[in-house]
Amino acid sequence: MFKINTMARIKGALMTRKRRKKIIGLAKGYWGAKSKKFKMANQAVMKSLRYAYVGRKQRKRDFRRLWIIRINAAAKLNGLNYSNFIHGLKLAGIDLNRKSLSELAIHDAAAFTELTVTAKNALK
Repeated sequence: MFKINTMARIKGALMTRKRRKKIIGLAKGYWGAKSKKFKMANQAVMKSLRYAYVGRKQRKRDFRRLWIIRINAAAKLNGLNYSNFIHGLKLAGIDLNRKSLSELAIHDAAAFTELTVTAKNALK
């Protein structure tokens, strides 16, 4: 007779449980079955991760729009619109990004006024 050496069959229970537990952990705080049942939690987590990815790109756009709005408002107080202000700064050789310009407009109005004067002179 043949003696067959039988070993225990290794199943994927440990890794499956780890994977499912990770997804359920990410779905913590979701309403109803989306935080309890794996299949629904998996769908909700996949969608939320996609939204998060898109949101990271949108945040950059949103902040740039906010900075431009702030710069435009401050420039109009000094008699320039946004596009002429930025064009004047470029002609004057002043290379400041929009974030720092908006911070100047909020916190240091005198310095921003000097920048608008410089931009006006460069436009002439």
